[in-house]
Amino acid sequence: MISFDEARRHVLGEVSQLAEVVMDLDDAAGLVLAADVLAGAPVPPFANSAMDGFAVRAADSGVGARLAVVGTAAAGVVVDRCVGPGEAIRIMTGAPIPEGADAVIMVERTAVDGDVVVLDGAVEVGTAVRLAGDDLRPGDVALGAGAALGPAALGVCATVDARRLTVVPRVRVGVFSTGDELVEAPTPLGPGQIRDSNRRALLAACVDLGCEVVDLGLVPDDPEQIRAALLNGVAVCDAVVTSGGVSMGDFDFVKAVLDEIGDMRWMQIAIKPAKPLAVGTVRSGERTVPVFGLPGNPVSSLVSLELFARPALRKMMGHSVLDRPRVIATAPDGLPRRPDGKIHFVRVRLSGGDGPFEVRSLPGQGSHHMAAMAAANALAVLADGEGVGAGGTCAVIPLGEPW
Repeated sequence: MISFDEARRHVLGEVSQLAEVVMDLDDAAGLVLAADVLAGAPVPPFANSAMDGFAVRAADSGVGARLAVVGTAAAGVVVDRCVGPGEAIRIMTGAPIPEGADAVIMVERTAVDGDVVVLDGAVEVGTAVRLAGDDLRPGDVALGAGAALGPAALGVCATVDARRLTVVPRVRVGVFSTGDELVEAPTPLGPGQIRDSNRRALLAACVDLGCEVVDLGLVPDDPEQIRAALLNGVAVCDAVVTSGGVSMGDFDFVKAVLDEIGDMRWMQIAIKPAKPLAVGTVRSGERTVPVFGLPGNPVSSLVSLELFARPALRKMMGHSVLDRPRVIATAPDGLPRRPDGKIHFVRVRLSGGDGPFEVRSLPGQGSHHMAAMAAANALAVLADGEGVGAGGTCAVIPLGEPW
């Protein structure tokens, strides 16, 4: 067996970032910028009010000051009236500051008496005024290359009118399952047959990761059909994920076919679950396409994707942070295990998002216990040894569900 760290280094060394493309802003959510986005104009483009209130001259303000209201400034409208001595203009949030005014007093600090506004105190010059360019100036880097295009970043792009972006594209991932024992609805189960759950789970995991997915179907234990599925996958995809057929059995035909058509490394990793893993490349024309051969047990396939394929696919999409963050949590009931030379990734429930984190193990830790995997929202990482005693702590990988 090889160590977890060695396996990770090998997997990440087999992939590289996809070539950059230019894409419309509307299609770029979740992608990573491959070139800086610059501000071409000041943001905001004009001085405006930070709140609803009255635009005034600071020199005219004070306790009990009475100012004549000579107009109203709404967002999107430039008033054609200056604020003179002893005057005020009612103003809404985001509206341009009228000429002559140098401060805004919030509406809560005023009382209106007919055409007069009465102030409850003084304001300084610049109070509640957003100056032109106080967020970005022309030529500023609004977003740097490598930035992930989340909601705020997309808002920045829209603000600076960056409608075409240079980005790293989504990885197009093909997924197929293998096994004569696997059946899809509406076909009834025969003797010794089970439903194909792996493919659905892996496709969903890749969608959650931000990939474009291609369902390559359910493939029987037939070398020629496996070869056809693999060659079709690498022809149309940037990466291929397979489930099953990568262990040491006589019917593990995925292994045999990949040995013929690819440059693969077959690993037995010192972890539980997900010990067997195949990672390598298959050529398709001028392209070299990474292939991830995951184990067939359903929990093992998802854990293997999480630990190895997920960070590799994120690297291909330009992300600098490849893994989910780990947290330290207390195990009130303990997380016992036996020494076996492996790191154990235990399916747990993680709680305490607003305070100290706690984890509790779930019943059903076998690599076939998919219901327990569905109930888990984290993986506890237990080094080789006796595990964690009651009240002890361990590292935990949250799996994305709010916790």
